[in-house]
Amino acid sequence: MRPALAAALALSIGGCGDQPEDLTFPHNFQFGTAIAGFQVDMGCPTIAPDRCNDPNSDWYVWVTKPELVNDPANQLSGDPPSTMPGFYELFAGDMDRAKNELRSSTLRLSIEWSRLFPTSTVGVDGYDALKQKAAPDALAYYHALFAALAQRGLRPLVTLNHYTLPTWIHDPYGCHLNLATCSPRGWMDSDRTIAEIAKYAGFCAREFGGEVDLWATENEPFLAVAVAGYFADLGNRSVPPRVSLNGDAVRTVTRAMIEAHARMYDAVKANDTVDADGDGKPARVGIVYNLQAAAPSRPDSALDQQAARNVRYLMNEFYLNAVIKGDLDTMLDGTTVHRDDLAGRMDFLGINYYARVVVQGLKDSLFPSFTPLLTFNPLTVQTDYDYPRGIYEVLTFAKSYGVPLFITETGHEDAEDMGAGAAWIVDTLTWVKRALREGAPVEGYYFWTLMDNYEWSHGMNVRMGLYGVDKTDPTKARHPRAKMVSAYSRIAEGFQIPADLLAQYPAK
Repeated sequence: MRPALAAALALSIGGCGDQPEDLTFPHNFQFGTAIAGFQVDMGCPTIAPDRCNDPNSDWYVWVTKPELVNDPANQLSGDPPSTMPGFYELFAGDMDRAKNELRSSTLRLSIEWSRLFPTSTVGVDGYDALKQKAAPDALAYYHALFAALAQRGLRPLVTLNHYTLPTWIHDPYGCHLNLATCSPRGWMDSDRTIAEIAKYAGFCAREFGGEVDLWATENEPFLAVAVAGYFADLGNRSVPPRVSLNGDAVRTVTRAMIEAHARMYDAVKANDTVDADGDGKPARVGIVYNLQAAAPSRPDSALDQQAARNVRYLMNEFYLNAVIKGDLDTMLDGTTVHRDDLAGRMDFLGINYYARVVVQGLKDSLFPSFTPLLTFNPLTVQTDYDYPRGIYEVLTFAKSYGVPLFITETGHEDAEDMGAGAAWIVDTLTWVKRALREGAPVEGYYFWTLMDNYEWSHGMNVRMGLYGVDKTDPTKARHPRAKMVSAYSRIAEGFQIPADLLAQYPAK
């Protein structure tokens, strides 16, 4: 459904057709952008690669190892790390643009575990011992980042694990070849990885707690890590270790990441005792999760309706039920066991939204080993990346959990700045405001992304930045996408969606 807006003013969806809809945002609403360390840090124009690069993560191995890059089945771009935008060197200018041009008040970014601890911390316990083990250059870099943010009045939201794992935790190539015999096995080595990532989270909280109050433990753990890495490629994205159709591995990795969130939450809370931003809370800890809107292909079909419900459960509900309520569905079959050691560990939920899926139901499950839940198995017939209303739908669902919400990522590719990116900003923020008016406790909106970045297996070939970066330009100059930058900065500066933007980009 595509509600029409008047040429200059949106009309309210509450039935008062002659009254303009209030599209102003509270003045404490956070407008920002989101980046991730692996995707932006490397590619420094003047700093030597041995200082700028981070060769100790599984993703670095995944996109650089010739045996993987040269195998067409892996669907890797082949772009080397030198094509990345070099944020490690150029971050001051990027922060200036975020503050002065975009009128942002916040920046979401990540700490790279492998950059901070390039060698194993197994057997190393306690803050002082870990401080001796941490890479001095990485410590200095992250302190410089947070100081630069503070100087500009930009509040950091720090993701502790944005996909990547150190190679001493995960051998992606070995596990790609043989998951049963490889070592180390990442999330498949559940107890070891949970213990080490909780230790890392606690160290970060102690080390950087005087500069950071807002922490996210994991980014998109189920769909983008467990499912994409161990069951099926999603969107032509090759994810390490790229194991196919292993339902047992999906369940093992998922349980490990659920446990890890709880233990990371506890570690951050215990170690970040400094109120950096003066709000009276030394640390707020949440998770970033990809929520999908789902619709039946044939609305009058019971099969398709059930398939849509299954998709919503598998992609949205079961993981959040575990990390927010403590209700763990170990077999992905709808049966839960309550665990107090998982419950109550969520100060906010970060929501990533990009698309909805339109699904068709099948009577028999194609993949019974993945989950017995699928009495009516969903078959995706369309992924709709042009459905901004979906952000309203997922916010309406998420508010039932009773925790504060952030839109931690949303965006639309528009490399030539033809209007699709600006329209996405206007449309999604219109729907966010409607969700706010209906009681969704949304505190902020982070556009993905600040500048063109290394989009994982796609390399530099997916360009979603408010600022363009030419991967062939050794200077890594940033070029504003004027329509997108103008739309976002005007909304952020005025805390409202101006009428002329609504007229220029009618809502979908």
